[in-house]
Amino acid sequence: MASKGTILVTGGSRGIGAACVRLLARDGYDVVINYARSAAAADSLVAEMTGLGRSSIAIRADVGSDAEVTAMYQEIDRSMPPLAGLVNNAGILFEKALLRDFDADRINETLRVNVTGSFLCAREAVRRMSTAQGGNGGAIVNLSSAAARIGSPNEFIDYAASKGAIDAMTLGLSKEVAREGIRVNAVRPGLIHTDIHASSGQPDRVERLQDQVPMGRGGSAQEVADAVVWLLSPAASYVNGVLLDVTGGR
Repeated sequence: MASKGTILVTGGSRGIGAACVRLLARDGYDVVINYARSAAAADSLVAEMTGLGRSSIAIRADVGSDAEVTAMYQEIDRSMPPLAGLVNNAGILFEKALLRDFDADRINETLRVNVTGSFLCAREAVRRMSTAQGGNGGAIVNLSSAAARIGSPNEFIDYAASKGAIDAMTLGLSKEVAREGIRVNAVRPGLIHTDIHASSGQPDRVERLQDQVPMGRGGSAQEVADAVVWLLSPAASYVNGVLLDVTGGR
C-alpha cells in the first residue's frame, strides 16, 4: 500500500499513543513515534510497524523544549515522507493531591509538558502542512480529557486545567488554519485502561470509578485510537473544531 503520508504521534510508545500508531500503520500511514523515556518500547513498536511494511522511526524529545521539538521535526523532514498529521498525545500526570498541597514545580511542569508541548508540536506541524506555506494540508488531533469539564476535584485539578487549555487551543487553532487546509480537533477520553493511572498512585482508578460511567465500564486505548484516527482521516473531512468525548457517556 502506498503511503498516505507521515503522522507524528507524541508520547507514542505506550497506551493510547501506541494504539494510535498501530491503527495508523494499518491504515497506510508512515508513523513517527515520539517518546521521552520509553526507548525500548518505542524501538519495539518501530520494528512492529516495519513488519507491517510501513516506514517508522522513533525520536526521543521533550515536547516542552522548543529546541528539542524543532530538532525532532527537522529529523522528520530528513527521514520521512511529508507530514500529513499530528497526534498531540504526550502528557504528564502527577500523583493525586489537593490543591493546597501543590507547589509551583508541579504546576509549572504539568503546564510545560501538557500545554506548551502541544503548542510547540502544533506550531511545527502547521508550518509544514499549511497550504499557505507550501504544504499539502493535513490534520491535528489533540488529546484532551473529560477532566477538562469535570475538573478532577480532590485528585489533579492541575491536569484538568491543562486539558482545559488544550480545548481552548483546539477551538482557536481550528479557526486560525481552516483555510490553510488543516483541520484541528480534540478527543477527550474518560476512564480509560492505561498505565497513566498508576503514575497518579491509583492503579485501580478505573475499576473504582467505573460505576459512574453510564455504560458501566472503563474504555480501552483502542477505542480512543479509533476516534483519533477517524478524525485524521478523509472520512472526517468536514469535521473541524470538535471536542469529541470518548467517555462511555460520563
